Amino acid sequence: MTYYFANKEEMVTAAAQSLFDEFDTLLDFSKVGIDVRTIIDQWLNWTKADEPDSWLALFQLLAHARHERAFADVLEQRYFRFREVFASILAKGQAEGTIRDDIDADLLADQISAMGDGWMMSQPIEPERFNPKRKQALLDAVITLISPPQPKSAKPASKGKRATSR
Repeated sequence: MTYYFANKEEMVTAAAQSLFDEFDTLLDFSKVGIDVRTIIDQWLNWTKADEPDSWLALFQLLAHARHERAFADVLEQRYFRFREVFASILAKGQAEGTIRDDIDADLLADQISAMGDGWMMSQPIEPERFNPKRKQALLDAVITLISPPQPKSAKPASKGKRATSR
């Protein structure tokens, strides 16, 4: 495989570009409508795809990015682009009232990206932890976190004294 590339750095950079192309495909899927649930669901299912080890390789290569500037530049540019497009999708959802607007879309994109990265890293290592029921619960939790706050209802009547700490 290395004979297709001038050097190891070029090969690693091409691999990273290819993986980020999959991220782009994920976001392109959402151009039809704002469907953050589907984006996150696909994200959770990526490590079950044909080549789950490729994602682990990318995470391992991240440690080397600080020593290989060209590779670090690719990661920085492509991940920035992903977060930028994802933030614009979230901002559209905010404008439509389907995504909470009390937190900037770019901050939500950073938070969701960090959670997704953690899931992608953990799934191949702890597959039993990511059974279908739990994955659905994780997805539901993210949607709850980014949904517009519900109006506060009247405070419930006091149920007597509060418990005191000992």
